[in-house]
Amino acid sequence: MRKTLLASATLITALAAAVVPQAHAQQGGTSDPKAVQAGSYAIEPYHTQVGFTLLHMGFTNFSGSFSQATGSLTLDPAHLEKTVLDVTLPVDSVQTTVAKLDEELKGADWFDAKKFPTAHFVSTHVTRTGGKTANITGDLTLHGVTRPVTIRAHLIGSGINPLDKKETVGFEGNAVIMRSAFGVNRYVPLVGDSVTLHIAGAFERQP
Repeated sequence: MRKTLLASATLITALAAAVVPQAHAQQGGTSDPKAVQAGSYAIEPYHTQVGFTLLHMGFTNFSGSFSQATGSLTLDPAHLEKTVLDVTLPVDSVQTTVAKLDEELKGADWFDAKKFPTAHFVSTHVTRTGGKTANITGDLTLHGVTRPVTIRAHLIGSGINPLDKKETVGFEGNAVIMRSAFGVNRYVPLVGDSVTLHIAGAFERQP
């Protein structure tokens, strides 16, 4: 019995030694800011989302999201002030938990996606605020109106994506806008004017 137990323990140890390096190799990104690579990046659209939340009639905070983003990021961690972020979102990608509302939001009373098919943000200034954080100030064009917006961003991780083998960097950002400032004023103030944006941005370095 003792020999059997020792043999089993040896086998388990050998298996663990074989599995751990493989798991480590597939780990993905690291949150260490020193690992971020300088270069030109393109948005990875499948894991980039812009969520929004606003107060609904004083009862609940209601949320939705936009997807299918395109754009670019020029990034040099050593000179963060030279960073340029350029993002475009198709307005008709808007999605909530209510299909009828999704269609209403695309209509002329809200975003008017036929007349204004995209939302566009381009940075004008980036300021480092910490080891992993920065304020990204830029111009947001929505519903045909352009206004300055500041995104409070922080690094989530960077490294080689173990699936597609591409150098990837990801950030999370938050910003607050007043939708009436962009001419989207349906039901204000019954439905909140202040909109909080929650941004998940993934970028792949280009050759």
